[in-house]
Amino acid sequence: MATSATSPHAPGFPAEGRCGYYVEKKKRFCRMVVAAGKRFCGEHAGAAEVWYRPTLSRVGNKYLGPEEDARKRILCPLDPKHTVYEDQLAKHLKKCNSREKPKPDFYIQDINAGLRDATEIPEQLVPISSLSEEQLEKLIKKLRKASEGLNSTLKDHIMSHPALHDALNDPKNGDSATKHLKQQASILGNIENLKLLGPRRCFVEFGAGKGKLSHWVDIALKDAEKVHFILVEKVTTRFKVDGKHRKKNSVFERLQIDIQHLCLNKIPVLREEKLPVVGIGKHLCGVATDLALRCLVETYAASFEERNEEPLAKRIKNDKTEKEIYTLAKEGNEKNVPEKWNPVAGIVIALCCHHRCDWRHYVGKEYFRALGLGAVEFHYFQRMSSWATCGMRKTSLETSNSTTKRQDNQNDDSEEHDDGGYRITDDGADCLPGLLSVEDKKKIGHLCKLLIDQGRIQYLQQKGFSPALQYYTDPLVSLENVLLTALPNHSSSPETTA
Repeated sequence: MATSATSPHAPGFPAEGRCGYYVEKKKRFCRMVVAAGKRFCGEHAGAAEVWYRPTLSRVGNKYLGPEEDARKRILCPLDPKHTVYEDQLAKHLKKCNSREKPKPDFYIQDINAGLRDATEIPEQLVPISSLSEEQLEKLIKKLRKASEGLNSTLKDHIMSHPALHDALNDPKNGDSATKHLKQQASILGNIENLKLLGPRRCFVEFGAGKGKLSHWVDIALKDAEKVHFILVEKVTTRFKVDGKHRKKNSVFERLQIDIQHLCLNKIPVLREEKLPVVGIGKHLCGVATDLALRCLVETYAASFEERNEEPLAKRIKNDKTEKEIYTLAKEGNEKNVPEKWNPVAGIVIALCCHHRCDWRHYVGKEYFRALGLGAVEFHYFQRMSSWATCGMRKTSLETSNSTTKRQDNQNDDSEEHDDGGYRITDDGADCLPGLLSVEDKKKIGHLCKLLIDQGRIQYLQQKGFSPALQYYTDPLVSLENVLLTALPNHSSSPETTA
């Protein structure tokens, strides 16, 4: 086979109808079948390096390399991760996957964002590692005073469910798969314990990722009638499992949208079928938990009666207070909602990554203010919360700076953020002066998490729910092992409509 003159790495040419991308690691061309008129498969269409593209264009049976093809490739202005021929830019922009797409009806800008109060948040806050010992001591004293009276030892609700029995005992499972299955089994067991598993309801999984939690809920429900699943994820996800479900009694619907802009009232199945909603999530990261809670109990539950878009848009434009919004929505709903029917039947969310919370979106602002705390304290507390999961690392005197840099944010992009929680951030336990022991830092991190979660608990109580925090899995399985549950008041089990 002849060697291509255009690339020393690519001998010969790809097979007819196959991808023209040369896989350096395998020393061969990609074998994926390409669509008619295409040179690369979908996986490799965005490769940017020119030398990795030995077959850029084809004239008849001849492949032209970069030296022979006079056309110029430029970075796509919508997404610089891929390139496009300059003379085909206008055509490409019309079909680029990164182009702005029409917004669906259920997209309403910042509907779950909370109110912005720029006066409370200073423009620049120094990292914790730059604080003096005196400043740090003052923050910790505020934390301990605010946490007085809180029960720092939660009850164990580590459960399982028969639906996952075979999967848990599969000898082919690795450690990671087993950890995920144990958590999913416990969450499912807690959902059943709250009497939320049943027919005629809609499960909304926030931060769904591959959709595995909904997958196991569906298996546990077996042939329950009229069950709908809405999987909310803001990014495209590979290897989704929701596409495998074809049961006629359950429907899976995936929404690619940021929770911040999701209006459940506008989703047709919820508007037409009036199914009670069960909000679920496994490792719902930081701010996403607050957005999901507001989406469920404020935007949806308090505004269940269908309203036109004008008042909703006007609400955001005029920056009404949350209390006014809730009151107006409640008054509008009282006439048409059945007396014993709860639009939100329950909430079961495994919490995660408190260091990614945001004051603007946080639902427990009133709780913090009542304690004499504000945006500045919240900022430092949410940063210190990471000490709970990285506090067991050796101190910076025992760890080289190069190692710290190499491991910085290594798990930030993982799907569920529960691989032990061993991360280092600029405000991690390694970055502090020798003021506290490692064990003290861990305890302070847990206090920060507890205080932030307590604000969420009070928020749910004010909205008419009975919330609770509990451990749902062993810390050896996941250091992020707290489960937030909530049921509407005066309801031991969700009511359904006929």
